[in-house]
Amino acid sequence: MPDIVHLPADYPTWLTELKSRIHSAQQRAALAVNRELVLLYWQIGQDILIRQNQQGWGAKVIDRLAQDLRNSFPDMKGFSPRNLKYMRAFAEAWPDAEFVQAVLAQLPWYHQLALLDKLKTEAERRWYVAKSLEHNWSRNVLVMQIETRLFDRSGTAITNFEDRLPKPQSDLARESLKDPYRFDFLGLTEEAQEREIENALVKHVTEFLLELGAGFAFVGRQVLLDVGGDEFFLDLLFYHLKLRCYVVIELKTGAFKPEHLGQLGFYLTAVDRQIKDEHDSPTIGLLLCKSKNKVVAEYALSDKTQPMGIAEYKLLESLPAELQTSLPSIEAIEQALQHTEGESDA
Repeated sequence: MPDIVHLPADYPTWLTELKSRIHSAQQRAALAVNRELVLLYWQIGQDILIRQNQQGWGAKVIDRLAQDLRNSFPDMKGFSPRNLKYMRAFAEAWPDAEFVQAVLAQLPWYHQLALLDKLKTEAERRWYVAKSLEHNWSRNVLVMQIETRLFDRSGTAITNFEDRLPKPQSDLARESLKDPYRFDFLGLTEEAQEREIENALVKHVTEFLLELGAGFAFVGRQVLLDVGGDEFFLDLLFYHLKLRCYVVIELKTGAFKPEHLGQLGFYLTAVDRQIKDEHDSPTIGLLLCKSKNKVVAEYALSDKTQPMGIAEYKLLESLPAELQTSLPSIEAIEQALQHTEGESDA
């Protein structure tokens, strides 16, 4: 074993830097391999597409091609008939070679398959591609975001941000909220009470932050505010790293009522005066309710001077007890997804 007694004083620092460089090199190498693989698959898909259109290829030719490629490259996965058909679909869905090279090649092949399988329009695919790259989503997270219709929900909360916040902060703030929020992961039904939902959200804060979106950092729940000797408690307090402001979230288990905004506005004032730093932007409020009348919500927000938003949240529908106990666990679902990924090359 090497003598470590007389090592130079700067050895630990140098070793840390060296390991960091090696790790970065490994990541760059993996990205380069992925890029070349995705580009190869696109080119193969283009060739198949052109020959099918010009020569009327059928499924038997693809089967023969798969067999020949696997015989020629026995150590290389990905040449099953099914995957060759995916390559064709990939090339057909993305005819712009420049976009494939500059953008799509940054995503792993399994991400590409999810985009092809679960989305019908190019606009949706491009949106999820951009979000996947921006937030470094795994394939499982990408699938979850697609299945919970994030594209349709993003930026749809009713807010007064356009009138109460300067640009571009108002646009970013609006895009940071969604409607409705999906809290299915809590395992709670529509009968759950506010405190029960709060407790579950904090217990599952990782999933909650994922649902809120990029930029939110959890500060606390039932945050105490002392105003003139009276005590008040915020349901949930977050800080948004991109907006550089606090975000107060209040939960209501019933339908939205205009008076809810009065309470929320009071909390925003208290946070601005007691917690907010001079370099922070004005605190934003988000009222989450089980349901809302859109017109009533717009009227209620119109005369509010503080930046606020109103959105619904969705829990599980009520289920019979015997059905609830038969539902698979999150761990079982993740294992099934991983098993499916492992078989997709077969």
